[in-house]
Amino acid sequence: MLDLKTVLVVSLAIASLQAVAWLFVWLAWRHLYELKFLAVGFKAIAIGLLLLLLREEQPAVWSIVLSNTVIKLGVVLLAAGLARFLGQPRYLWAGLSLLICYVAIWSVAMVADPGNIAIRIYTSTLFTVIAMSAMTLVLLRDRTQPWLLRWMTIGVLVYYMAASIIHSAIEFWFPAIPQGITVINDRNAWYLLQGILFQIALFACLLFMVSSRLSADLREKNDALSREVLERRKLQDQLNTSLESERALRAEQTDFMRVVSHEFRTPLAVIRNAVDMIGLVGDRSHEATRERLSGIGEAVDRLFSLIDRFMTNDRENGFQPESMPIASLIVDVQLHFEMGGRSDRLHFRTDHEAISIFVDPDMMSTIIINLIDNALKYSPERQPVHIDFWAGGGFVTIRVRDRGIGIPKAELPRIGRRFFRASNTKAATGTGLGLYSSRKLLAYHGGTLELLPNEGRGTVAILRVPLPNDATQPTKP
Repeated sequence: MLDLKTVLVVSLAIASLQAVAWLFVWLAWRHLYELKFLAVGFKAIAIGLLLLLLREEQPAVWSIVLSNTVIKLGVVLLAAGLARFLGQPRYLWAGLSLLICYVAIWSVAMVADPGNIAIRIYTSTLFTVIAMSAMTLVLLRDRTQPWLLRWMTIGVLVYYMAASIIHSAIEFWFPAIPQGITVINDRNAWYLLQGILFQIALFACLLFMVSSRLSADLREKNDALSREVLERRKLQDQLNTSLESERALRAEQTDFMRVVSHEFRTPLAVIRNAVDMIGLVGDRSHEATRERLSGIGEAVDRLFSLIDRFMTNDRENGFQPESMPIASLIVDVQLHFEMGGRSDRLHFRTDHEAISIFVDPDMMSTIIINLIDNALKYSPERQPVHIDFWAGGGFVTIRVRDRGIGIPKAELPRIGRRFFRASNTKAATGTGLGLYSSRKLLAYHGGTLELLPNEGRGTVAILRVPLPNDATQPTKP
């Protein structure tokens, strides 16, 4: 005959060690929060076994109910922890409801017939079969664990259910002699021994499941890391390809600039030589011819200057600002259009010709000429173009107004991009580079260019350039 107290002590020691082991496992892998249910479940079983050991030979009713309830609570927590660990429906409320029914039946049985332990054994067996069946169903549904490990765990559960059923069958066929209200005695020690074996086997199976889960997580993280490395390599290859393309485009752009610079210089040199030759006989030429030759010479000089500064590799000397009166700027712009016979449509207005601005003369003239040229190009032949200059708010503002075809409202944000032309300009000649180059040149001066619809019809171009710090601040005319 097995000694009941010895079996209880061994069972208590094993349950306590398992509770501590699961606590440390949970502390090591906090992301597996389900493990704390296993730790608490084994701890509850250990507490229940301790209560069994400490109770008297003829215990009180509440002591018997309490010790067995705590053990069954541990089983409920183990079932909930397994379901949570495997990602299955938890149904903790179902386990607690089953526990409440168990406590109610035991309490009624203890009060109605304290000496009849059969009903309590049958109830305990029924509770165990239902709880273990729920755990078996969870394992059957699971696909995250290896099939062999799942079936081994199911075998352990079936083994303990079979032991519980045999315990009830023995009590049914060979009822024990009533001994007060004692629930278990040496006659039942073999059943507790099966419980010890069940605890050890279940602990091993659960431990293997945790190990399998950690290995799967590690493989998943390694796969994700490998995918990320491959993706980063692809992005790096794409970046290297983009950089090579950028280098090739820059080299092509440099070659293009050199070619354009060479091709521009050749005809300009011819024009310059022709002007010089005509100038040698200037005394015999008409005064108007001499003026036009002078204008051609200045225009050629400006083109040469722009080419030297912006179509060569040396960009350090590209921007050469100096103090320039507004009056001088207006004269340069007027002269350009007088040489082309288009100055009669231009109406300049300013009340502050003495105000000076700190700009690159060639750049600023080119900017304003581009704006006026656009206004003339996209306006009817007899429509005037108004150019207003004023200073105020720390800026010199230049406004160019026309009564031309205007710019579609939806296309205003795109105007000024390289090679972009509005949809209503197809009939007119142009490359879409005028406003683009104007914005680029204006950026050197820290200025801004804004395009707005004119009142009624046409376009208003508003150019703002910062005034020098020591310039006076007149108001708008």
